[in-house]
Amino acid sequence: MPQLTCENVTLGYEGKTVVSGLSFTVNAGDYLCIVGENGSGKSTLMKAIVRLKAPASGTIVTGDGLAADEIGYLPQQTAAQKDFPASVREVVRSGCLNRRGWRPFYSRAEKRAAEETLEKLGIAPLAKRCYRELSGGQQQRALLARALCAAGKILLLDEPAAGLDTKAAADMYALIEQLNAENITVIMISHDIAAAVKYASHILHLGQQRPLFSGTTADYLKSDAGRACAGTGGEPA
Repeated sequence: MPQLTCENVTLGYEGKTVVSGLSFTVNAGDYLCIVGENGSGKSTLMKAIVRLKAPASGTIVTGDGLAADEIGYLPQQTAAQKDFPASVREVVRSGCLNRRGWRPFYSRAEKRAAEETLEKLGIAPLAKRCYRELSGGQQQRALLARALCAAGKILLLDEPAAGLDTKAAADMYALIEQLNAENITVIMISHDIAAAVKYASHILHLGQQRPLFSGTTADYLKSDAGRACAGTGGEPA
């Protein structure tokens, strides 16, 4: 049974339809990259998946026993968020807020999960550092750790390598690949077609008001949309 099913969905904002007739499924362990030009509805779709925005029509449902508090979400950072005056440990622990509910303090298990995530992502030495003093790559690792604390099964990532230098971006992609190999399902928006076809198992390519492709990366590279964006012969441009 799919973890996520999107069926005949129409999405829009400010009275404008950005995509319609969108249907796809995501299964446990998939690594789905959502690509497409600016304004094609990528971020709007991700907000709909995490229930921050309702589709104009159609349905987005979870399955395979997936609960709302098992989805971790890493949106694009704003300038204000980059200047957030909290420690890295506090930022990462805040990923547990959905599970904490009305409790005023984090449980011992939640604190332990945060520490384990700091270790897993290689930022435990930064735990006491102020978040706003970190480099861009370190900040993204902290936010990924926060999302991972919130995620039991799925990570939703909106341009996680945006604004990073080449090495930091490569490190981020390698880290996401490692998490996926540990059976975390990944749904990632990316403008980087070369990285998408290198790492993802599946591609969803959105066009103006309609999906251009949905399926495996191998089939994407054989499709008209894939050949146009990833270069001739199925190789990344």
